[in-house]
Amino acid sequence: MKGFLQQLFDYNFYCNKKIIEQCSGLDQVPDNCIRLFSHILNAHHIWNQRIQGRPIEFGVWDLHNVNRWEDIHYENQRTSFEIVSNTDTFDDRVEYTNSAGKNFSNKREDILFHIINHSTHHRGQIMMELRNAGSVPEPLDYVHYKR
Repeated sequence: MKGFLQQLFDYNFYCNKKIIEQCSGLDQVPDNCIRLFSHILNAHHIWNQRIQGRPIEFGVWDLHNVNRWEDIHYENQRTSFEIVSNTDTFDDRVEYTNSAGKNFSNKREDILFHIINHSTHHRGQIMMELRNAGSVPEPLDYVHYKR
């Protein structure tokens, strides 16, 4: 499990970096791209903090300037890698309160996979926004990453 999650987080890091590079090169980043990528960063941060039992610094839909994306992304990745590397069992449960104030409990492995899946979902939306704005985003499919 540990090796597989490390691979998935490496893939997530790679894909997010590609989105950051593409958006950083645009004269005008579409507003919805900023909203969605900020959300990816925020959600990743929130889940990391929940797992570690630390205070959450960002709201789910807080907006970040494109020039801050790389630093937040790097910190998210570093923290997730630390979580995965220091975990011996992934089936323990993490208790947390969601943004609506409801209490939940999920397996650590499910939360870690959710971070990746959630990011992939919203990157697809970002790629559509970029296409609609006239850009041609690089393919970010997992198989392309593994080639």
